[in-house]
Amino acid sequence: MTRNSSASPSYTLAPLPGTEALFSGPSLPPATPLAVLMTVPTYNEAENIEGLLDRMVALGPEYGVLVVDDRSPDGTSDLVRQYQSRREAHVYLLERRTNRGRGQAGIDGYRQALFMGVPVIGEMDADGSHAPEDLPGMRASLTEEAGGVIGSRLVPGGREEGRTLSRRLLTRAANLYIRMVLGLPYRDATSGFRIFRREVLAAVPWDRLLSRGPSLLQEMLVIIHRTGVRLRESPITFRDRVLGSSTLNRKILLDSLRIVLAFRRRYGRGVRPGSAS
Repeated sequence: MTRNSSASPSYTLAPLPGTEALFSGPSLPPATPLAVLMTVPTYNEAENIEGLLDRMVALGPEYGVLVVDDRSPDGTSDLVRQYQSRREAHVYLLERRTNRGRGQAGIDGYRQALFMGVPVIGEMDADGSHAPEDLPGMRASLTEEAGGVIGSRLVPGGREEGRTLSRRLLTRAANLYIRMVLGLPYRDATSGFRIFRREVLAAVPWDRLLSRGPSLLQEMLVIIHRTGVRLRESPITFRDRVLGSSTLNRKILLDSLRIVLAFRRRYGRGVRPGSAS
């Protein structure tokens, strides 16, 4: 079931099977059409959300943000609505009332962005770990032969700041495991900072995905890779969260690694069509 609220003149709430949600847009939408829309799943990000919106708006009027909030008790949605009322910017809000959780929030965010018809759609975190200032470089890497770009810590020029040695080693070990099990060529398959051409996301079978958590990141990659679409990796600087607390814990991490084996059983290894291996 879905319910509509006062949305911007240009966009309305998408059909979101199984999710009751409200959608709203800016009081004064910019005249410049949306070219890039970043979906941002949030839960208790009141300390970070306004700063992220300011940095995104500073990139230019063609960049937009779709905040996908799971009824944060700290008032994250209220802050986004206040921002919409006072700024002429492509800032949109999807408030999910039911079917909550990180994986489903990601799915609903992508579905809403696809419904809006934006040509380039992406995802990033709200906690400051992903710098909006890296987006223009990622967008420049979205050449005609690429269907998407992964913001990567692990390619030349990419780096991490503020993380312990153990966390950096864990990231590398997880990526090695994912590459080995799923046969993906990407160095940073765990990165949640990425952009895609609209037509690439439109081909993802959103109704049939296994993921309901952070493993959505890897399931999308293996599906897209098997269609023959080429993704590029663009260097970013990943910064550890400064404000607020993360919802990621050891159980979520271990569950994400276990479900990678389920992806292997369903999709096989990530061999492109026509490949000899």
